[in-house]
Amino acid sequence: MSVYTVAHSPDADDIFMYYALEFGWITDKDIKFTNAALDIETLNEKAIEGKFDITAISFALYPKIKNEYALLKTAASFGKGYGPKLIKKKGRKLKKRFRVALSGRHTTNAMLFKIAYPDAKIVYMNFLDIENAVLQERVDAGVLIHESILNFDDSLECEKELWEVWVELAGKELPLPLGGMALRRSLPLTKAIRCEEMLTKAVEIANGKKSLISKMLVERGLVRISDEELEKYLNMYANEESAAMGPEQIEALNRLYKIGFEHGFYDCPINVKDYMIPSEYTKARFS
Repeated sequence: MSVYTVAHSPDADDIFMYYALEFGWITDKDIKFTNAALDIETLNEKAIEGKFDITAISFALYPKIKNEYALLKTAASFGKGYGPKLIKKKGRKLKKRFRVALSGRHTTNAMLFKIAYPDAKIVYMNFLDIENAVLQERVDAGVLIHESILNFDDSLECEKELWEVWVELAGKELPLPLGGMALRRSLPLTKAIRCEEMLTKAVEIANGKKSLISKMLVERGLVRISDEELEKYLNMYANEESAAMGPEQIEALNRLYKIGFEHGFYDCPINVKDYMIPSEYTKARFS
């Protein structure tokens, strides 16, 4: 039996999409998964090192690891009309070179922020610490991600929705690519295909048992938000479209990578379909 580690972030949508596997609702006689939960920037850095077999990543990182990892079509998070928020103290006017806290240099929100605010002075920190850093005035502003966008201190206000930045750069209202999963290319192709199938099934089962899994996650203390906030958050980032990317999500990713290339973040634009697992291989081989 092959044992592969799936690394994901501790935010609610990643946990939700993975835990059908953890609960043993999906099994395979040849493949077993273990998991590791780390903040998204640590996952990005570990992906650059090639640490994990399967790992959550920020979509903005992918072109930098494309030769070592294939991009999975499942367990993806996109924003539609929403996304990370640039927040500050109410009434505060931000100067041109304001200090801002970001959750990591390889995140999608960091790339969009740098394009929109090229003169800002950036401080990187764990996403869980950003709100307090703004409240304590250690920074002038911060970009909130994950569940933090739902409920922050009343003394803070949203300066800018990064969704607005994205739409302006993209030229149309495409879904905002935030995070996805990547699989190490050294895995045998048939097992890589099976891993993607199992992860896809996990997301499908999770969506079909949303109330049950949400209750189990809350009871086990695996999420940091209330039942009501969890349901709202999962509807935003872990839904039917998370199971398998469609044409609109593919278009959005290609647009993200074109924007990144145009602004000097990548050496060249890429077509993500060229870097995904050829799932049709199994059918062709055994037909």
